[in-house]
Amino acid sequence: MRDTPRPRALACGSCFAARGFSLIEIMVVVVIIGLLAGAVAMRFTGTVDKAKLSRARSDIATIMDAVEMYYLYHGRYPSNAEGLEALDLESRTDPWGNEYIYNQPGPDGEPFEIVCLGRDEQQGGEGPDADVYSWNLEEQAQVGQE
Repeated sequence: MRDTPRPRALACGSCFAARGFSLIEIMVVVVIIGLLAGAVAMRFTGTVDKAKLSRARSDIATIMDAVEMYYLYHGRYPSNAEGLEALDLESRTDPWGNEYIYNQPGPDGEPFEIVCLGRDEQQGGEGPDADVYSWNLEEQAQVGQE
């Protein structure tokens, strides 16, 4: 049999190190990917909250239309006891999974009021914790666009 010479790169001792990445190199890459993922997640968190507030405003406008339709058919608004169950709605829950609140009569002479308490489920708050009321949807929409 003929003795063929082995390539020089395979014969050297440093070829063992060239076969893969060290644990430290892999850990550095994982940390960098984690930092990038965290930065992206932080960027989109505010966007998701704004989208949920926008959906709450849209839902309240839809519920207001349904309440007005109920008034046209029945000659009265649903009572507090009947609430939103009297309406034919696809969903009665806000983007955070809580029930919208129906009050009849509403404040300041309004015939009714629809309320979303926001992410924190408590009155008051700012940002995603802000309450959304049916009687000032236009004002809240302008504030949300800033």
